[in-house]
Amino acid sequence: MSNFQQSSAQKRVKQVSGIPATVMIVRIVVGLLFIFSGLVKANDPLGLSYKMQEFFDAWGWNALNWSTFSLSIAMNAFEILLGVAMLVGYRMRLFSWLILLLTLFFGFLTGYAALSGKFQSCGCFGDCLPLTPIQSFLKDIALLILVLYIFIYRHKIRSRFSIKAAVSFLIIALAFALALQAYVLKHLPFVDCLPYKKGNHLLEQMQVPPGAIADSFAITFRYQHAGKVVEFDANHFPEDFDSTYQYVDRYDKLIRKGNAIPKVTDFSLKTPAGADSTQELLTSQQKYVLVLFKNFEAFNDQKAGLTTVIQQAHALSVPVMIATPEASAASSLQTGADQIFELDAVVEKTAARANPTYFLMQGDYILEKKSQAELKTFLSTLKGNGK
Repeated sequence: MSNFQQSSAQKRVKQVSGIPATVMIVRIVVGLLFIFSGLVKANDPLGLSYKMQEFFDAWGWNALNWSTFSLSIAMNAFEILLGVAMLVGYRMRLFSWLILLLTLFFGFLTGYAALSGKFQSCGCFGDCLPLTPIQSFLKDIALLILVLYIFIYRHKIRSRFSIKAAVSFLIIALAFALALQAYVLKHLPFVDCLPYKKGNHLLEQMQVPPGAIADSFAITFRYQHAGKVVEFDANHFPEDFDSTYQYVDRYDKLIRKGNAIPKVTDFSLKTPAGADSTQELLTSQQKYVLVLFKNFEAFNDQKAGLTTVIQQAHALSVPVMIATPEASAASSLQTGADQIFELDAVVEKTAARANPTYFLMQGDYILEKKSQAELKTFLSTLKGNGK
């Protein structure tokens, strides 16, 4: 070995040996956290898409809502890719910059959500692990500290894998992330964390959670005094309050935001005539099939499956009902359903991630929930529970 090669080898050894052991631990923690975050959201990419639309609506960027689906798919895959890169230690000069910029971006979003008060959650871990905006922001601050620690040593981190192996890991991670999302978009999420999941009672989900705290308001009065308008509440009247204070008006001022919000809101099934059948249906003990359609753009491809479900359900004396935001369009089609209901579009996209989604119900109890791609399983459940 030449003197030049020996010198280079010694230099690399010094660089590697100069890295604290904690860098490896932090890299593993950050990598696993990003992989976990990406997987949780990849389990329900539409959920992240809808959360992005909430931010766009808050900023007045509604014209960009069309892009949220693609952004959601890309973001979830990118998070998983970054996490694997951290674990592998591949090209840390590049990936440390990428993960730092992404963490700063997340910090900005959660910080905005916490300060604006416009969001109940930021969607960082999807619906499965809902965090309040302030919890999410504090999490991102802690994550930023860890990422900065990695960033400091980015020039010294060397992968223990060959370039071929490292690149293979990244390609596999990217392919897995995309394949996972393609699957759940067709078959529904692997883990359903929505209030409309199998095994839930909708009437219970429509109640305020036990121990929830209601919004707290204070009545604030406005009076004109000495040419100025002053404000105070009932417990803080001015000491010199007299007839010189001229009443202007009063209003309720929110002093503490509560969490007394049911998990299911605005769930309403209305007939074409406008009659609300929600309570009548949910409080009954009858079994029925409820099919949620987002739209009927691909109905020609979906009709055969719907017809099969209707035929088997009717053979078991089980009625089939369609709930959709496009009730007028459903009424014009030869669906064969016993009843068509008008359903709020937001409720539909929350309850049904696939179009259509089949629910086997008994009153308000969800016995089964499947997409069009899993009709065999749904029909099997229907046959076993139909009588």
